[in-house]
Amino acid sequence: MLTPWKRRSAQGEVEAGLPQIFPRVWRYAYSLSGTRDGADDLAQAACLRAMERARQFQSGTHLDRWVFRITRNLWVSELRKAQVRKQGGLSVVDAEEIADPGQNPERDYDRREVLQAVLDLPEAQRETVFLVYIEGYSYKEAAELLEIPLATVMSRLATARGRLSQKFRDQEGVSDAK
Repeated sequence: MLTPWKRRSAQGEVEAGLPQIFPRVWRYAYSLSGTRDGADDLAQAACLRAMERARQFQSGTHLDRWVFRITRNLWVSELRKAQVRKQGGLSVVDAEEIADPGQNPERDYDRREVLQAVLDLPEAQRETVFLVYIEGYSYKEAAELLEIPLATVMSRLATARGRLSQKFRDQEGVSDAK
């Protein structure tokens, strides 16, 4: 049972931590929604929900995982309400906005190309790739966040790697043929 002091402590931890993790929450929302506006709305809704339910947060645990789960649950709820599955990926222009700007145009082009390929993956694979390879969660942590078996995380990642590998092999074949 949470004492009033622990509830206040948890609420303070959420209030203090949200600004620090907001960029990561927004990126996760973007990976789910596929649009900047959708990411804005979803990330804001997740932070609002986290603030409303801050007393439920267990102080000392991982705030980012808790807010990511809230974000995902809100997204799933929206999908169910709309009864529409997300169609298609993001445009290269949107992908460019995420890629880190740098001094090496060739590397930046490669980075944008890889990001676009990841964004073109089916939603379940894209979400799993994002959590493990971009956010750095372990397979086990990703499985817990997504509420799926560990083997499913491993399978999604293997399938995604295979698709990406095939896509780039196909592109290499096209450019070699020119």
